[in-house]
Amino acid sequence: MVSIERFRQMALSFPEMTEAPHFDKTSFKVVKKVVVTLNQKENRVCLKLSERDQDLFSTFDRTVIYPVPNKWGRQGWTLVSLGKVAEETLLDALSAAYREVAPKRLSALLEPGPDESIL
Repeated sequence: MVSIERFRQMALSFPEMTEAPHFDKTSFKVVKKVVVTLNQKENRVCLKLSERDQDLFSTFDRTVIYPVPNKWGRQGWTLVSLGKVAEETLLDALSAAYREVAPKRLSALLEPGPDESIL
């Protein structure tokens, strides 16, 4: 389980990530592009993942991480229940979403992901 405040700390720890209102939610953006939105009322977040990452994370438990059930989900938008997700899993999903959205110069500042070479 991850609290809203802990999620906020995690999201804002990424290079140049900013927080801003997004309709009735809160968005976390890098270079004006939304990486994740926070729905405090429903205690969940919505991440922008690649199709591959969405499939991978959704295999853990579809009651915890699952595609948005509409055209947005087919574009990689993925819901995560903060009340059910492990912090380490959420951090991995946030990292994948950040890499998907951030410019290469910023995503390169993160440690290499599992499919990336250290070289």
